[in-house]
Amino acid sequence: MRTQLLGSNLDCLTLSETLIKIETIIKKRVPTQHVVINANKINLMYEDAKLRDIVNASPLINADGSSIVLAGKLLGHDIPERVTGIDLFEQLLEICNDKGYRPYFLGATQEVIEKIESHYKQKYPNMSFAGFRNGYFQAEESADIADTIRESKADVLFLAFSSPQKEYWASEHLERLDVPFVMGVGGSFDVIAGKTTRAPQWMQKAGLEWFYRFIQEPRRMFRRYFLGNLQFLNHIKNEKMNLWKANRQ
Repeated sequence: MRTQLLGSNLDCLTLSETLIKIETIIKKRVPTQHVVINANKINLMYEDAKLRDIVNASPLINADGSSIVLAGKLLGHDIPERVTGIDLFEQLLEICNDKGYRPYFLGATQEVIEKIESHYKQKYPNMSFAGFRNGYFQAEESADIADTIRESKADVLFLAFSSPQKEYWASEHLERLDVPFVMGVGGSFDVIAGKTTRAPQWMQKAGLEWFYRFIQEPRRMFRRYFLGNLQFLNHIKNEKMNLWKANRQ
């Protein structure tokens, strides 16, 4: 079921339901951009109309952050669970391995992408990989890179850029890529490669994954997680007030 939360469309799906939809998308062979939303993405969307339009045009939008699930409860939306980008990424690779879909990995540094290639070729020795490329290139190289990915006949593209760059790039080159399913995975490559670590399960379940990331990179993440979380709470407050006013009329 699709709803609208804080100015963003959102599909209220579990991880397993999302994977079923993705398989349908891959089989249809129509280039599709997948996105996720979290507190930071919502904040960016309030300030960036281009990003907001790209996200809301996506046929499949998941709740990546526990903040979105909490906002849903406060605002009366039934969001069954968070579907994190990294969990979806890993589960989708399992499906690629089982069904013979060919993934392409684009993003991160050359060191990280080499570790990603080594890791997954060891984990899935029988998988047919479409390709691997780091995410450091000039804007004028984008068309050639998109052409290379199209020629690889990839079924899935995992795009490890930060937001909003990954949304912009995927949207701009979606038709040229001609990949059935294009998914932004943010910092997932860094986690898999061991450059950064993911929060323990108990912190993930408690909705404290953001805090674990903050203590790893406090200077870089202070603005996003502390000032950003306050901004996000303010958006919830404003929407709650708007709903209250609408119900009184």
